[in-house]
Amino acid sequence: MNMNEVKQIARSRGLNPGRMKKADLIRTMQREEGNESCFQTGQADVCDQGQCMWREDCLK
Repeated sequence: MNMNEVKQIARSRGLNPGRMKKADLIRTMQREEGNESCFQTGQADVCDQGQCMWREDCLK
């Protein structure tokens, strides 16, 4: 998912992405969803959030 797509999702959720980096913005949205804010934190090998919409990008 590219940055413009991530920003669009954030705006649709009422968040102002401003100049946030992609990983920080996704972690913010993960917290808003009530999930662990783990995007690209090196925890992908133990991740149990199979339904996470950010999983594919995280595993890259």
